[in-house]
Amino acid sequence: MLEVQAIDQYYGGSHTLRGVSVSLRQGECLGLLGRNGVGKTTLLKCLMGVLPVAGGKVMFDGHDISRLPPHRRAALGMAYVPQGRDIFARLTVEENIVMGMARFPGARARRIKEEVFELFPVLRSMLARRGGDLSGGQQQQLAIARALVAEPRLIILDEPTEGIQPSIIKDIGRVIRLLRQRGDIGILLCEQYFDFARELADHFVVLSRGEVVARGSRAEMDGEEVRRHLSV
Repeated sequence: MLEVQAIDQYYGGSHTLRGVSVSLRQGECLGLLGRNGVGKTTLLKCLMGVLPVAGGKVMFDGHDISRLPPHRRAALGMAYVPQGRDIFARLTVEENIVMGMARFPGARARRIKEEVFELFPVLRSMLARRGGDLSGGQQQQLAIARALVAEPRLIILDEPTEGIQPSIIKDIGRVIRLLRQRGDIGILLCEQYFDFARELADHFVVLSRGEVVARGSRAEMDGEEVRRHLSV
């Protein structure tokens, strides 16, 4: 599904990504781990076309999408939930969700909306509230819901547990687990917290200073070795 081949990226004179390669198959969850500032978000933005790549390729379903703009990648079935959520604060919860369903006709949109309420029941009771009035955890649920109603084949989650209360972290973990069990969507989960990611991901890639320093399946990854790369 997703094949990232030795991509490089620069910010000014800084070499922010150094020959990074990752792969993700449909139905799998890949955990992208690393402490702050090692290039995780930069990599995700390169995957979505928000930042250009200086070298290497981003392949999706066997096609080179390295030069495609973000909206073209979204149309191919890629969805991105950025760090900080980036919901539309002045729009209502319902309007935020509808933004994700713009390409679907009315009847299909109503069905999709019902499905997302099954994943995030709390949103049903908040449809008329403005997104900016929600708590951080509720905004995160809304951001994930907005991405899912587009029916993506790949969803990219950037630090979904950051600043979120434990009860909502459990809800988000439950949804990721359900999506993984469905088997029709690839999940790229970017996290600092190994314990959360370890419960959900099939495979892991660990970044440090813009380079891949470890990779492997859940069974192959040594918890103490990974935590060494995550500790400050």
